[in-house]
Amino acid sequence: MIPEHINADGSHRRHQLTAIRVVRGILCLAVLLTTACMTLIYCAPLFTLLLRLFSIHYSRKVVALLFGAWLSMWPFLFEKINNTKVVFSGDSVPSKERVLLFANHRTEVDWMYLWDLALRKGCLGSIKYVLKSSLMKLPVFGWGFQVLEFISVERKWEIDESMMRRKLSTFKDTRDSLWLAVFPEGTDYTEQKCLMSQKYAAENSLPILENVLLPKTRGFYACFEALRESLDAVYDISIAYKHRCPTFLDNAFGVDPLEVHIHIRRFSPHEIPASENDVAVWLTERFRIKDQLLTDFTNLGCFPDEGTEGDLSTFSCLVKVAAMLFLTCVFIYLTFFSAFWFKIYVLISAVYLTYITHFDIQPTPILGSLQALICSKKEL
Repeated sequence: MIPEHINADGSHRRHQLTAIRVVRGILCLAVLLTTACMTLIYCAPLFTLLLRLFSIHYSRKVVALLFGAWLSMWPFLFEKINNTKVVFSGDSVPSKERVLLFANHRTEVDWMYLWDLALRKGCLGSIKYVLKSSLMKLPVFGWGFQVLEFISVERKWEIDESMMRRKLSTFKDTRDSLWLAVFPEGTDYTEQKCLMSQKYAAENSLPILENVLLPKTRGFYACFEALRESLDAVYDISIAYKHRCPTFLDNAFGVDPLEVHIHIRRFSPHEIPASENDVAVWLTERFRIKDQLLTDFTNLGCFPDEGTEGDLSTFSCLVKVAAMLFLTCVFIYLTFFSAFWFKIYVLISAVYLTYITHFDIQPTPILGSLQALICSKKEL
């Protein structure tokens, strides 16, 4: 019989999974899913289609404000409801920067804890990820990823290169807030993947890493090359957990983790080499250093220079949660208890969101289309 708080593999569990935690987790997920669905259906066509036809900049600004408020419900769940302690260390992160972040990928929820940092810096609605295309097929969340302009990839460079460069070219406007997050390992860490990575490293005279996989450098270089001149900084993020790596359901049910430790190393874009080969060498070296940092964390239980960020404001989080719940209640009322035309709007909006997500479409401003048409006619 396995003792309470101990998993079958011998790792420590923060809390036992009880019926109360399951019910609480299901309720939290239901609230998050409902608020996301209603907000997307009612607001996305207005701000990602109608407003975007006139201004990409103001469309992104409104989307960042609205969906940043929704995303803030996740750090509220992690830090206030689940009472997970998030500890930041290393370099400080100024607010309102345009940045490229890269991080280790220990588990399926690493990317969600970057929201805790972005929320503290007022950039939560501006965070974008390079993520695998299968995630775009998730119900409702796939719509959200499309609205927030995440970059989906097949993890085959010959397929992904042209698409990535096309999307990255739209992120160069320095007026737009941007946090672009990349996981260069390309997949989450497992022991089997680590052994394969070590074998490849040994065959190619590369560092043998224990806690991370060798980074795939092409995607990172494409992001850096496209955005170098418009970035304020590049951040190397290292993420570690106490006492075990959580799954998505661990987070939802509040079972794990006890603590999330996030170490930050800041670089000016001009500190990073220019050529692709040199960037590959630089990134591989960063992952060698990251590997040692994670080994030290395992031995010491902490990263160096902790305490660079304070706690989340409970009041601010509650205001945003209350606002999202109020909006959701209004949208539900309009859908089920108001005029028939709202039901038609909901249907049209759902079709629109499904269409742009399936075909990966972002509307082009009318003025920009007219200018392109005029220029093409002049060339003829």
